[in-house]
Amino acid sequence: MENIALIESFSEFKDDKFIDRVTLMAILEDVFRNALKKKFGSDDNFDIIINPDKGDLEIWRNRIVVEDDEVEDPNEEISLTEARKIEPDFEVGEDVSEEVKLIDLGRRAILALRQNLISKIHEHDNTTIYKQFKDLEGEIYTAEVHHIRHKAIILLDDEGNEIILPKDKQIPADFFRKGDNVRGIIESVELKGNKPAIIMSRTSPLFLEQLFFQEIPEVFDGLITIKKAVRIPGEKAKVAVDSYDDRIDPVGACVGMKGSRIHGIVRELGNENIDVINWTNNPQLLVTRALSPARVSSVKLNDEKMTAQVYLKPEEVSKAIGRGGHNIRLAGQLTGYEIDVFREGVEEDVELTEFSDEIEAWVIEEFKKIGMDTARSVLEQDVNELVRRTDLEEETIIEVVRILKEELED
Repeated sequence: MENIALIESFSEFKDDKFIDRVTLMAILEDVFRNALKKKFGSDDNFDIIINPDKGDLEIWRNRIVVEDDEVEDPNEEISLTEARKIEPDFEVGEDVSEEVKLIDLGRRAILALRQNLISKIHEHDNTTIYKQFKDLEGEIYTAEVHHIRHKAIILLDDEGNEIILPKDKQIPADFFRKGDNVRGIIESVELKGNKPAIIMSRTSPLFLEQLFFQEIPEVFDGLITIKKAVRIPGEKAKVAVDSYDDRIDPVGACVGMKGSRIHGIVRELGNENIDVINWTNNPQLLVTRALSPARVSSVKLNDEKMTAQVYLKPEEVSKAIGRGGHNIRLAGQLTGYEIDVFREGVEEDVELTEFSDEIEAWVIEEFKKIGMDTARSVLEQDVNELVRRTDLEEETIIEVVRILKEELED
């Protein structure tokens, strides 16, 4: 393979991978010097001249002229007779520079050299991609669906970089086809071997926060601060916001007239129900706001155990708990308190666990999943509503209601 043909193939890498000229020259010289070491034992007396833009490469070996019978190191020294074949007027002690052709290295060496170069350029390229995406962690990124696997969707960006969107990082309602554009945050970037693994997430609370930065100008400008965001992907989310400018209503600015500003975020998240609340440093008030839309009567906090006893009117309890217990769970995550709700004015009540002799444990657990852990919390609900909200059969619920009523009437 001729020098120019080899270098032309190297130049293709520069064009495809956007390697700067200095880096490409350094990689080329390193690869060639390794080849020279293998061939001649040392590369100290070689000069390598590279012009990757033009495809020029020259390798020169520098040796000292010695008498014909005094050559001890053929790589460092050249006999007078051999030197005068290059230039007739050479004398002993002078330096001789002789060009080394790639063909002189041998065909195997050239193939190994090319393979080594490809490996070095890929390694450099992967390191560059890793650094690029490492700086983008936590930022929103858009890429196109390339192909769909059972446990992940493989995306490609405009530069052909592969991004993985695992199944558990997708919103339950997500449905993508090949060619669709997908938005998410770059959650993590790791080097597996020499190849970067770029993971995208659409379920992270940080994705919700970044969407606020993109869609709400006041958040982008720093006039409104997102204090905390929690979410159950595709179901419900709560975002606490604050502003240092008293003239700005942070909740109103984020939601917009008739929800106009937040509508795009809701649509992006598969119609996730988003509650935006005003942040406060008063923990009692924060718990009260976090349980909206329920109206809280009073709150008792235990800061040591980080628990909150919240008292509400009976008709507000189901609102505080929310469908599937989502509201109370998110309120707890937002405030950092473990929240228990109590019905105001209801003195006599019994924990469902007290009925373990008559009601099977898995049935009690089904009620607890939707925030109902006392007899009255179950009795206050309509049977049809309980059927809808649990996985229990109607006959089972009717039997439970009968047992609970008998106990409370005794």
